[in-house]
Amino acid sequence: MEMQQFYYDNKIVKKFIYATILFGVVGMAVGLLLAILFLFPNLTDGISCLSFGRLRPLHTNAVIFAFVGNAMFAGIYYSLQRLLKARMFSDFLSSLHFWGWQLIIVAAAISLPLGYTSSKEYAELEWPIDIAIALIWVVFGINMIGTIIKRRERHMYVAIWFYLATFVTVAVLHIFNSLALPVSALKSYSVYAGVQDALVQWWYGHNAVAFFLTTPFLGLMYYFVPKAANRPVYSYRLSIIHFWSLIFIYIWAGPHHLLYSALPNWAQNLGVVFSIMLIAPSWGGMINGLLTLRGVWDKVRVEPVLKFFVVAITGYGMATFEGPMLSLKNVNAIAHFTDWIVAHVHVGALAWNGFLAFGMIYWLIPRMTKGPLFSTKLANFHFWIGTLGIIIYTLPMYVAGFAQASMWKQFNPDGTLMYGNFLETVTQIMPMYWMRMIGGCMYIFGMFVLVYNIIQTMRANSTVEDELAEAPALQKISKGRIKGEKFHPWLERRPIQLTILATVAILIGGIIQIVPTIMVDSNIPTIASVKPYTPLELEGRDLYIREGCVGCHSQMVRPFRSEVERYGPQSKAGEFVYDHPFLWGSKRTGPDLLRVGQKYNDNWHFNHMWDPQSTSSGSIMPGYKWLFDNEAMDISDIETKMKTMQKLGVPYSDAEVANAKSSIQKQAIAIEKNLYSDPDFVKSYENSRKSAAAKGEAFVPMHQREITALIAYLQRLGTDIKIKDNIKKQ
Repeated sequence: MEMQQFYYDNKIVKKFIYATILFGVVGMAVGLLLAILFLFPNLTDGISCLSFGRLRPLHTNAVIFAFVGNAMFAGIYYSLQRLLKARMFSDFLSSLHFWGWQLIIVAAAISLPLGYTSSKEYAELEWPIDIAIALIWVVFGINMIGTIIKRRERHMYVAIWFYLATFVTVAVLHIFNSLALPVSALKSYSVYAGVQDALVQWWYGHNAVAFFLTTPFLGLMYYFVPKAANRPVYSYRLSIIHFWSLIFIYIWAGPHHLLYSALPNWAQNLGVVFSIMLIAPSWGGMINGLLTLRGVWDKVRVEPVLKFFVVAITGYGMATFEGPMLSLKNVNAIAHFTDWIVAHVHVGALAWNGFLAFGMIYWLIPRMTKGPLFSTKLANFHFWIGTLGIIIYTLPMYVAGFAQASMWKQFNPDGTLMYGNFLETVTQIMPMYWMRMIGGCMYIFGMFVLVYNIIQTMRANSTVEDELAEAPALQKISKGRIKGEKFHPWLERRPIQLTILATVAILIGGIIQIVPTIMVDSNIPTIASVKPYTPLELEGRDLYIREGCVGCHSQMVRPFRSEVERYGPQSKAGEFVYDHPFLWGSKRTGPDLLRVGQKYNDNWHFNHMWDPQSTSSGSIMPGYKWLFDNEAMDISDIETKMKTMQKLGVPYSDAEVANAKSSIQKQAIAIEKNLYSDPDFVKSYENSRKSAAAKGEAFVPMHQREITALIAYLQRLGTDIKIKDNIKKQ
């Protein structure tokens, strides 16, 4: 049989590895800064682009899409070529994919701190960047599928099944969750509202974890763990069961993020059932990975790559046991909105994704540079300091979560809340936040050790070059099944059929959950008293979104006695019909705000946004001084915003749109008049007026500044529901 010579493209792998390391440092550094801001909330006081609310989505996007994403692509580009015995389909597409992805990351790093965000968890980027992501993702898919078609290896190995499922599912998730109507070049509104938006978002959010952070890394596990251990995968049959059951079941589990919310009960319960089922395929993968190391556990003691892989797979097992457990309603009632979830997420991110990426890098670089790793001792040190960092980070977060949940729910004998002031909980868990910061420092220090070790290895060894390989051309055989051939081996040599079946498997769950929620009106009963936001309130809501307030505050009161007592009547689906996007939140660093409207006067909100500690002693909320700047609020596109909302079904009349700016003026002036009831406001306001006059600067009246719009929005929250009447009925 004639052998064909060709070259594996190692240079594209090298580029993705470099990007992985660079953005790993950046993403983790931003995360560490956020941990420090919990301890010193005014550290970046007055600098809008460095505020917690704007940096948090930068951290999550940098770690997920920049660090983990680049690591995923590096591993796929390396393993795919060797599993298929073919160079990548197109060098041009490889380069376009690499540079396009990095430009998207840079666009995210610029736009998110500037406040351009859709506010949807793990999907905060605005519509032009969303389109770019879709296009570059298609480039990646064409390159991968093209390589599969021209392969020299008949059967596709299990890792490739996971790569294909990742490509198809992420494309579907991203496109449907990102559907929005643009208002301007960097502003849009989700086409979904309230309950429907929440369901679609967490269908995406949960499965972004599943199909961006899990399935591709399982594919990498199936390639790199056997390679590093020099052992075959433990069970081929288990890999088949693992793959198909995982991709089918995972897609149903999104609603477990919305338990006890205004989501219809049938959707919640469906999510719970499939979440519990998910433990079986998840642990099947973990078992397959760990048992691949049978017979070579002595090597784990000395080889850092295997150490990283073992802890990564163990972390995957822990996170995928905890996930189904957290989907049980009685457990979710305790954990949701607390730091327990932060601990859970970081077990997966730091151990599973981080350590698998580190092990892969330590394995790849010496082979691509044709020389030894600069220092095995440093790699082992990285492993131990990283492992200790994970432990010191996550364990205090579990303790903090338990403390929050128990304190929020405790009552005095007379029926009043034992800890009625939310800040009593915050004060109690501050030592845990110190421990988290220390653990984060240790983890990122390990990352710096990796940077040094890899740089020194690259300097000492050969330059990364394309690798010569040879293999016989693939011989054509019958399209049908060969006599005696079982179904799955036949499917493994039919990439189109395998991809179609995988697509069907992931679409079933999404269709059954989402279509009825959107199409059947009885799922979201309307409430006559719920009206659209006024133009000023709409502007204020956009400011709330811009500042990332949803990252620390929920707007979802669950049907618990403690929450009803603390916040007011439980949330109802009909309250959110005009919310594009929904703002239910996923973490309560601060109290729920759904019923905050009219609870405090305008002066309280004014002072609270300027200096939170002045109104709430012990608060770890930063000030938002830029909202008070002597600059006029930009309302130039308010008519466009309202017309966009009209297209989305919000019942603004044409007259309301035409009179939007005069409506803003009228409501804002009323708020400014309310502020005059505070002598301190009058004094500082007049002083700032005189100061501007002395400097020859134009003075912008308070009713034209952004703070008035935010106050208007906060004072509106929850006021469509007659709270006193509802409390009597409870």
